[in-house]
Amino acid sequence: MLNLNEDTITQAVLARHAGVADERLRQIMTSLVQHLHAFAREVKLTEEEWLAGIRFLTETGQMCSDKRQEFILLSDTLGLSTLVMAQQNHKPAGCTEATVFGPFHVEGSPQLPLGADIANGAKGEPCFVSGTVRGLDGQPLAQARLEVWQADEDGFYDVQCADLDQHRARATLFADEAGRFHFRSILANSYPIPHDGPVGKMLEALGRHPWRPAHLHFRIQAEGHETLITHVFRRGDPYLASDAVFGVRSTLIADWLRHEAGTAPDGTHCAQPFYTLEYDFILNPKQD
Repeated sequence: MLNLNEDTITQAVLARHAGVADERLRQIMTSLVQHLHAFAREVKLTEEEWLAGIRFLTETGQMCSDKRQEFILLSDTLGLSTLVMAQQNHKPAGCTEATVFGPFHVEGSPQLPLGADIANGAKGEPCFVSGTVRGLDGQPLAQARLEVWQADEDGFYDVQCADLDQHRARATLFADEAGRFHFRSILANSYPIPHDGPVGKMLEALGRHPWRPAHLHFRIQAEGHETLITHVFRRGDPYLASDAVFGVRSTLIADWLRHEAGTAPDGTHCAQPFYTLEYDFILNPKQD
């Protein structure tokens, strides 16, 4: 088709996709083209604005590395990550809710025994975390695999620190035969997502802050059950209602209890005030 114009270009592009053998790919690309073209028509996109958008996406890609995923930050801050996660995680009442994965998960984190200090020198006030992993039927899930990771008190994950040669505030643990787990870490604090790149510039232009409320990340797996990716958020945090990545769920908010210096839950003496967090996780059985 020759001499295409603003009224005929969309159908011309879709016609080129008519012979795609992969039906799902054809469905996705058809909808993507239709919505992109409709967006450009609705806002009457100019060539200058189009070029600015291209530059923005180029800079976003250039910011990505093995330690930083700017495109995940972009998806998170636009609410797309939460939308996709919510569509894929319909669970029965009583199951622990899922939330966004975030850009700082690392495969193969150190496997440590229950009770270990996963902070491994990360800056922060001591915190002792415990709980149980159960199925929807209430039965404990023995040997459930828990991956845990968090930022330090300065708001940085270990992978953001170029001078570190080992993981901190990150570990893989296995629950005991009663589904119980416990470990020592540091107090979770609110922190800003990386905002020195294109996503940060976007947030600033929109008058939005880059802050996330204090939280711990968990990925939990157990035989016969769906994998759970979630956070536990610290009650009272000022950013719970305005999380930059829209990840908060009210059922995931918990109390971090402060204790004066003395005997810690693991029986050791803690010479400074410390915190405790207890939270139970309920996993959804896999469907046949």
